[in-house]
Amino acid sequence: MSTLDPGARRAILDAVKTLEGEAIAALERLVRCPSTLGNEASALEEMARNYATLGLEPVRVPTVPAELAAHPGFSPPLISYEGRDNVVAVHRPRERKGRSLVLQGHVDVVPEGAPDLWTTPPYEPTIRGGRMYGRGAGDMKAGDISNVMAFRALQLAGLRPAAEVQFHSVIEEECTGNGALACMQALPKCDAVIIPEPGPGIEGIYTAEVGVIWAWVVVTGRPTHVREMQAGVNAIEAAYVVAQHFKDYEAEANRAENVHSSFFGVNHPVNVNFGTVQGGEWNSSVPTRARIGLRVGIMVGNTAARVKAEIERIVAEAASDERLRGARLTLEFGGFMADPCIFDQQAPIVQMARRNFIDVAGRELRDYPASGLTDGRFFTLYQGTPVACFGPDADAIHGIDESVGLESFHAITRTIALTMAEWCGVEKA
Repeated sequence: MSTLDPGARRAILDAVKTLEGEAIAALERLVRCPSTLGNEASALEEMARNYATLGLEPVRVPTVPAELAAHPGFSPPLISYEGRDNVVAVHRPRERKGRSLVLQGHVDVVPEGAPDLWTTPPYEPTIRGGRMYGRGAGDMKAGDISNVMAFRALQLAGLRPAAEVQFHSVIEEECTGNGALACMQALPKCDAVIIPEPGPGIEGIYTAEVGVIWAWVVVTGRPTHVREMQAGVNAIEAAYVVAQHFKDYEAEANRAENVHSSFFGVNHPVNVNFGTVQGGEWNSSVPTRARIGLRVGIMVGNTAARVKAEIERIVAEAASDERLRGARLTLEFGGFMADPCIFDQQAPIVQMARRNFIDVAGRELRDYPASGLTDGRFFTLYQGTPVACFGPDADAIHGIDESVGLESFHAITRTIALTMAEWCGVEKA
């Protein structure tokens, strides 16, 4: 049962309703930022402006590999962090009466794929049928704006949290998580965390998530003229053989006895994806090299360290495959080196968020054991801080015509606003 004063509750909900147009405009501005890896600056600036409109001081938090490398949650970087500092802001009450809270979200998005396949350009947000379309609209810029508008709603209602509230806007959730790690390390530990990551076509609350490792296998063959191809070693064909070895691993990982109970009922929770391939020099030459990029999932109960060793074993076995005689394989790691985790569904912040969503939306947040991962693992695994990771219904994230439901977006904002007010307590603005 809510401990929030009924009058304050009504005022907060009325404020969220009043702010709906402003929220949509803010989401449009953020979606217009093409914040792929290395290009996050415009989105970070936009979030800094959002925090400033709340009367909070935006502060930059750099991601410094030398300071994070010894942390078990650190992942090998892919590019330089120069000019890509995370943005945080902190609200401090006049008198702390409640529990502190982190409102976290990432600004980075994955590449848009083939822009010509989009119905409307990926960075020109468009509303059709009650949904906003655009790269990042669902994953997770709607959540970023919900965090801001939830706080703004309290202000409009004449209130403010009676405890510290930290806002974190971070980079690299989609490839390392190092931005989240840097911010978590830079700021004091709070009592709970909310991360409004989207659900897959549903309003979901994350109950568990797999871990992930990124790796690259470089195959060096022996080039010849194609007329003598049997005397050479085709690196691209050899790469297919390597891929088969990893698919054998994937099949084994998804056997029922190897799937943790938190994923029972989930079809094929551990995925090995071949995300990139580079190779060859000339259509009439047997190719010298091929480089394939892999994303390897890790089931709960396993660890990144053990799966890294397993990947090394698989590559070594592939190197001895008779079909690869004469080829040479090398293995590289970069990007995710992330452990899986389970989110405590009995934690008070989770129970509170679930209850408030039912109250404002008339339906439940659906349990979502995710075959992907979020920044929530850092707070759960390395800080022992409870995380409520839930968000609006999003469609085609990482795909073509990504979108988010606007009614769902507003429902998540209402849920965060009420949960923040109840968790932190309120004082007069």
